[in-house]
Amino acid sequence: MKRSMKGKSIRLSAACAAGIMTLMLAACSSRIKTDENLVSSDDDDVKVINLFGPMEKSKPNVNNIARTAFDLTIEMAEQELNLTVRYRTYTAENYQEKTYDDVCLDRVYNNMDDLYLLNPDTIQILGVEDKLLDLSVLESAKNLRDVVKTANTVNGKLVAIPQEVVAHGLFVNKDMFDQYGLQLPNTPEEFMECCRVFKENGIETPIGANRWWLENFVFAQAYAELYNGGNTDALVEALNKGQAKYSDYMRPGFEYLKELIDKGYIDAQAAYTYEAIEGEGPDFLAQKTPIVMAYWGAANSDTAYGKHDFNLQVIGFPSKLGQMPVVSMTGYGICTGAEHLDDTLAVLDIILSDEALKVYAETNKVISPSKNVEVECIDALKPLNDRINDNVYVLGSNAGMNVEQWGNTCLIVRELLNGATVDECMAAFDKLQEEALNK
Repeated sequence: MKRSMKGKSIRLSAACAAGIMTLMLAACSSRIKTDENLVSSDDDDVKVINLFGPMEKSKPNVNNIARTAFDLTIEMAEQELNLTVRYRTYTAENYQEKTYDDVCLDRVYNNMDDLYLLNPDTIQILGVEDKLLDLSVLESAKNLRDVVKTANTVNGKLVAIPQEVVAHGLFVNKDMFDQYGLQLPNTPEEFMECCRVFKENGIETPIGANRWWLENFVFAQAYAELYNGGNTDALVEALNKGQAKYSDYMRPGFEYLKELIDKGYIDAQAAYTYEAIEGEGPDFLAQKTPIVMAYWGAANSDTAYGKHDFNLQVIGFPSKLGQMPVVSMTGYGICTGAEHLDDTLAVLDIILSDEALKVYAETNKVISPSKNVEVECIDALKPLNDRINDNVYVLGSNAGMNVEQWGNTCLIVRELLNGATVDECMAAFDKLQEEALNK
């Protein structure tokens, strides 16, 4: 089982650019060349810091909301500090040979850049190896939500901070629920009953699924109490020491997914081949299926679920503690060997300030990592937003866990879709944990 996060595809990211800049990092099969499309930094007359990320600066007259929002905050730093942030990046057409994660690791190890936009597994690896600076020294870090600190703290150090919190939820057609007299589900049992009613009333596949996001069902059930019971640190420490097993947490969620598949509520064969939104999206928008899963920004994006002809509601995944948002986290990290360390810290402090984060969040209509920045969301997102504001969530990525969560769980769920038994899936988690303990 590969260690690196294998999240959303580059194709999906291009289609859903608005509000999902963070997800553009994740590419299960994507490859990029390390020596092409990198911007030169030969201009010695200009004070420069170098940023490595997945995208270039926006070109004039190009409507790219996610990148424009980031560019706006970068411009704030450039103007205040009288320097230039130079993007070193790649174009999607040339991804070959190495994953984005592998390239990031190589560049950090060789001190090639100052600032990096990193995936969760890369944050974890570099944090453990003390390759990333502790960002708790930033003034802006004082304003962070607890969820951000929990997700990106390794060995007591806050090693990465994002510009947005990416929350995943169930996108439901409330009109179809109303048609059959169904309340929006809170628990796994209530959700299963809704699927039964839909199936018995002729809806062939109640849940539109893809090969990337079914792990959210598992996370919601596996970690609801771990993250909401008041003793998260102790429980994570028990996992990291081998005193508790990841497989014991994961088993109920995998058994639940297996039941959904066996009862025909999820088409495993289709889900195994579907790209996110591209596969199940048309049936959801055509009101042929009442339930899909996606990230927060998809509700705002016209290329995803922003255009619909029904009452859309976005709720948390079913858990024993009710509707549960699942949060994944990328983040900006500074290499400890950064050539322009002080200037890079100053830039990051500005783009993560409440002022800059407000610009970013209002432009992208996303959840801010700052507890001081609130953005009015559309009505469809209010159920999910309310839970997050109440500090109710589970993490799909946690750099403090010694087994990377998001990518590994995604890959093991795919094995389930491809016919693996729950016991075989649990054995895969046990193997990952054993490997982590032996490092």
